[in-house]
Amino acid sequence: MTGVRKKIAVLPGDGIGPEVIHGAISVLDECARSFSHHFDFRELPFGGAAIDQCGHPLPAETLESCREADAVLLGAVGGAKWDSQPLDRRPEAGLLGLRKELGLYINVRPVKLFEPLREISPLRIEKGSTIDLEIVRELAGGIYFGPRQSGGEGAEEFVSDTEIYSVREIERVALYAFRRAAARRGQLASIDKANVLASSGLWRRTVQRIAKDFPEVTVESLYVDNAALQILLRPSQFDVMLTSNMFGDILSDEAAGLVGSIGLIPSMSLGNGTALYEPIHGSAPQLAGKDCANPIGTILCAAMMLRESFGLATEAAAIERAVAHALSRGYRTPDIASPGAKSGVQIVGCAEMSARIRAALSESLSETERYGWGV
Repeated sequence: MTGVRKKIAVLPGDGIGPEVIHGAISVLDECARSFSHHFDFRELPFGGAAIDQCGHPLPAETLESCREADAVLLGAVGGAKWDSQPLDRRPEAGLLGLRKELGLYINVRPVKLFEPLREISPLRIEKGSTIDLEIVRELAGGIYFGPRQSGGEGAEEFVSDTEIYSVREIERVALYAFRRAAARRGQLASIDKANVLASSGLWRRTVQRIAKDFPEVTVESLYVDNAALQILLRPSQFDVMLTSNMFGDILSDEAAGLVGSIGLIPSMSLGNGTALYEPIHGSAPQLAGKDCANPIGTILCAAMMLRESFGLATEAAAIERAVAHALSRGYRTPDIASPGAKSGVQIVGCAEMSARIRAALSESLSETERYGWGV
């Protein structure tokens, strides 16, 4: 393929965000060099950093640059420093605003166990099985965006958050999940709480209606509490999990723990505008500046961006193999370094883990050029 040129809006954000973003960009730079691509990175203020710099978590210039970019790469936002801000002025409000302004209503979170990390999974995973699932989360509706009310004083003080879903909102994310499942192993689990919540009842009825148009996909509806249990009992049964905004937020963190760390999981948000890629972990301000964050989730975001937004599947696969190769050589950030790990494990910081992955990518591509191996 002839080299491509792409504009990437980079939002380092807060806490460990700048550190993991730097690691991902270093790997993307190596990928661009090796495959004769050009990635034009534009770094922009966002989240708490933008509040400090511009007085708002989502400055107009940042939003406009994200709209004009071919993809957006985000680190993380938030921290106790800004907790005194009103809800609509906190760093997280910037993220919700960005999703809304870019028209992003689907979030995909792949959860996959790297074989070298099998030993640190808290589960005894069945021999011959693995964890390889995707959580497709509705991103623009539900309780996070519904009306809020508050009133009263003292013991009579109250607040409410409202869950609202329309058929259209459910349909558009469900159709995407069905297509995703059809392209994978043909299994879809729809997660709801239809025995209690009216919004979940509409969710289940809509999904079951759409299922008739996808006879190649096996569909199962599960209550969210049962789904949370089944992820622990037998995660290998899941292929694509479709669920609402809040349930997806919770279940993806649970699933991440099973493969070793929340620091390993990338995500993609898409809809009507520019796609957004971000690791699912938070800003972890207590780790900021200590060079101990895990950059792998963000590096896998970069690979996901290459495949999903740029159509560069070969390059994405090369990065994913480089991650696996670095792990197979025993390199671990502190969050994935088990005390009882096998000999040969070396604990490294964020910068060195990024460098090891970049080196593994460069090494594998050099061997490809030398021997003509396919990547």
